[in-house]
Amino acid sequence: MYRYLLFLTLFFSTLQASVSKAEADLRWDVEIPMSVGSQAFVNFEDRKIPIGKVMKIPSSSRYPAYTASAWGKPGRVCASAVNAIHMLLSVEKGKGRTISLIPSETVAPAATPGTAIVLEGKGGMGIFGAWAPPVGTPVTIRSPEGTERPLTADDLPREGETVKLRVETFAPPLFVEIENHPGGKVSTLSERGYRTIAKVVRPVGGTGRFGGTLYQSVSRLRANHTGVIDISTSPYGEIGGFQIVPLKHGDSPEMASMWHMTQWMILAPLDGVPLAGNPPLFDGYLVPGPIQVEDQDNVNFLSLWAKYGRRSLALCRIDGGPWRFLPESIGRKDNSLKSLTHLRIYFPDDREPLKD
Repeated sequence: MYRYLLFLTLFFSTLQASVSKAEADLRWDVEIPMSVGSQAFVNFEDRKIPIGKVMKIPSSSRYPAYTASAWGKPGRVCASAVNAIHMLLSVEKGKGRTISLIPSETVAPAATPGTAIVLEGKGGMGIFGAWAPPVGTPVTIRSPEGTERPLTADDLPREGETVKLRVETFAPPLFVEIENHPGGKVSTLSERGYRTIAKVVRPVGGTGRFGGTLYQSVSRLRANHTGVIDISTSPYGEIGGFQIVPLKHGDSPEMASMWHMTQWMILAPLDGVPLAGNPPLFDGYLVPGPIQVEDQDNVNFLSLWAKYGRRSLALCRIDGGPWRFLPESIGRKDNSLKSLTHLRIYFPDDREPLKD
């Protein structure tokens, strides 16, 4: 089993190395009309794919937004999740100002009334699943005349205009692997080989009630933003998961409890290179992907499963054993992951590796 997984890992790494930058970019547009009742679309190649009707448009922005929003880039997506997408307008006095995109059926505390575009639908689907934009995706506003301008705090989208997200995906690492103990290595594997990018300050030991996990399944990514990776340990329709955060988030008022609770893994940068708001963990790559889970019992096909279909996956080793899916854990269970020794998160990558 181990040799087979190693073969798949090396096989896909070799394929990645042969893909040119032009081929590595997968692009599509998300177009959301600022008109209640209008249909939002994903424009992909020669297809227009409906992702829900617009139910509400924002009349204002949220300030101050959640702390980590300020680590994003204005005019870009600063959070991508199964239950909300947040877009950064500006950073003012060290705090972010945002508007959001949410499904009509959701739990999204960071999106307050009047500050969100609401699309008809459920969390975990459409732009909150298979078509989710990664953190860092540019956001523009197109006028009825066809001109485009960046999303800014001084010029919110108006009735009759269109919000446009231009999704560009570049060659990610194959996975990030984490040793779940104090001082443990955080390493990525890509065509360049292994690279250690951080270390573990505080390991994860349990799960908690992170609301958005209601719309995700076990061993899948619930959310990624400039200061959080949120992993679900509960089936779709149940709540349970844990979070991975950079050390910088320890100074955030809303994260003060993470130092004496087991539901957070805390990572520290190496050589002074910041983790928060930067790729590969907190910008650029990770997205929730579609909610469907195929063949969870067949670990042989995990690399293929992550490779095609834009699925983020989390695997673990318990007491140093073989790689497996995370154990199911619903709600707050402080010790449900105490035996977890290794964690691996596969980066979603739907590029076609073989092209003429």
